[in-house]
Amino acid sequence: MDAWLTHLINWLSLPEVGLSTLFVISFLAATWLPAGSEAALVGVVSLTPDLFWTALAIATVGNTLGGMVSWALGAGLHRLASDGHPASPPKGRGVAWGLRQLHRIGPKACLLAWAPIVGDVVCTLAGWLRMPAATCAFYMAVGKFLRYWLLLAGVELWLSY
Repeated sequence: MDAWLTHLINWLSLPEVGLSTLFVISFLAATWLPAGSEAALVGVVSLTPDLFWTALAIATVGNTLGGMVSWALGAGLHRLASDGHPASPPKGRGVAWGLRQLHRIGPKACLLAWAPIVGDVVCTLAGWLRMPAATCAFYMAVGKFLRYWLLLAGVELWLSY
């Protein structure tokens, strides 16, 4: 098993698979799995600056699709919970507050999908409330793009000093 894992890590670190690795890491980082994609994005752009916009787009798309997995999880949980009768919302003071805020704000709340922990909850609750998938995906993508762009701009500014 160790040889297989070592081979996989070596393959993923090859420059020619850097963008696909970035996509996978960005996708997984947006799900409920504990992961981060920022270092991968900064690494790809640092090694190949000419891929700035391509890497930014790939990270945004992967992270948005990962957020939509959380949205689908919420929608699926709603379907499972309802099972022929109106579904009761998930329990907990924080969840109740989150549901009230999502009702008030609507799909625009998915702009916060980039935020650690909170973003996963927002995406999942948006699915639970059956907010329009395309609208939620749009707002997720905008928030995630802006976060990545600001990150790269900040790193570039920091390195220029």
